[in-house]
Amino acid sequence: MVPLLVGALAIVAAAAAWLARPLRPDPARREELTRAVSALDRELAANLELTTMFDQTKQAVVLENGQLPMHRGVLEREAPGVARSIRDLYARIPDAESAMERRGPANSIRDDDRRVIEEWEGDARAAQHALRAALSPQAVRGWRAAIARLHVRQTVR
Repeated sequence: MVPLLVGALAIVAAAAAWLARPLRPDPARREELTRAVSALDRELAANLELTTMFDQTKQAVVLENGQLPMHRGVLEREAPGVARSIRDLYARIPDAESAMERRGPANSIRDDDRRVIEEWEGDARAAQHALRAALSPQAVRGWRAAIARLHVRQTVR
């Protein structure tokens, strides 16, 4: 009885260790994420350049917003936390543009409008960092890898 129990435990432990081995990301999905992050990063960099031009000239600019609709699905699937912050940032583009357009005497900008623009700029820089961090290759390990493997097997059936 005891040898049978020990053998069963050894089999369970071996199966758990096999399921918990590091799970590397799929290369095709990784490439999709890389393309999405690169496109969004370039667009955010261009928008930050435009806001810098606004800071210097006080002339309103139109910010770019075409990359998110093209890459939203990939970003939401591969990096959902980053996708939420990017969606929020892009949703606030019209507010930032409106704040740039409102000017007072002698091309002055109200403090609350300046705050909206500066908050958008700061959040865009933070979003760039988060996007780049989403590209760091991290293999899933331990129980998370086991659960991911079991989940994949369930969805295939």
